[in-house]
Amino acid sequence: MKILENTIRLMEPYTAKLNVKETQKALNTLKQAFELHLSTALNLTRVSTPLFVLSGTGINDNLNGMERPVQFTALELGDQSLEIVHSLAKWKRMALKRYGFEQGEGLFTHMNAIRRDEGLDHLHSIYVDQWDWERVIDRQERTLTTLRQTVEKIYGAMKETERVLVEQYPGLNRKLPESITFLTAQELENRFPHLPAKEREDAITREYGAVFVMQIGGKLESGIPHDGRSPDYDDWQLNGDILVWNPILKSAFELSSMGIRVDEVTLRHQLEEAGCPERCTLEFHKQLLEGQLPYTIGGGIGQSRLGMFFLEKAHIGEIQASVWPSEMKEVCESANIFLL
Repeated sequence: MKILENTIRLMEPYTAKLNVKETQKALNTLKQAFELHLSTALNLTRVSTPLFVLSGTGINDNLNGMERPVQFTALELGDQSLEIVHSLAKWKRMALKRYGFEQGEGLFTHMNAIRRDEGLDHLHSIYVDQWDWERVIDRQERTLTTLRQTVEKIYGAMKETERVLVEQYPGLNRKLPESITFLTAQELENRFPHLPAKEREDAITREYGAVFVMQIGGKLESGIPHDGRSPDYDDWQLNGDILVWNPILKSAFELSSMGIRVDEVTLRHQLEEAGCPERCTLEFHKQLLEGQLPYTIGGGIGQSRLGMFFLEKAHIGEIQASVWPSEMKEVCESANIFLL
């Protein structure tokens, strides 16, 4: 609760620029505009995706490896265990093959997930909603150039969405700078060696407005990773986060995590580094190691996060309906924050 209380103290007094009804309408406008610009920029087709998958297949996102998925059984499936997805990072790559997508084509979906072990605050909810997307690339496209070009297209879609919203809701402000700045996690550590990772992000986004921090997952020269990443979807040398400066929260604000996905070599290497080489026997991993899956780039873009940022909200609960501790609801009410 300390994080929430500190945030509220920073932004007092707080008054939402849009009421609840206006917020719902604006969210609909936001989603329609962003989906159009994103799908056009990256040549993506919207597809249907699962809320749950079979346990023990390696298809679900392991996140940092510590989070427990919500598991259950179904009447007609006997003892088979199912689990609610954390995200669709691996499922999408398998779907690109099954659905017959070709190089330069991709898919996106509305991904809904439950993360039961998420620490709850003004940014994090048990319920997760994002645009999950994935695009087929050639092996020769597994480069930083491809990564940067893709980031710039996504950032362009965000800027166009912001333009639409500000035109329809003049009380909102434009917050995104003209361009996004690129740097690696190591460059960020070198620049702010005495700050912890999250404070480095605050410092760099305050300076540039929007940054893409690359190469997240492996250990830095300090011996500490910038942030945790599952070892079996992003290539830790070809990934990163889109971060912006949030003027309401006075802090860095993550909008997207993405990257070029592992190939056969980087999968084995990262599983070894993460201490979980046994995953090579799982269904997803075996298909990848046997060359049955396409080379891809993909990621997730938070729907509630974009809503918070563009609609200038202080709490994710103003954007999505979820469940919150009673203490948090009391603190929010006293700070004029209306949780759905």
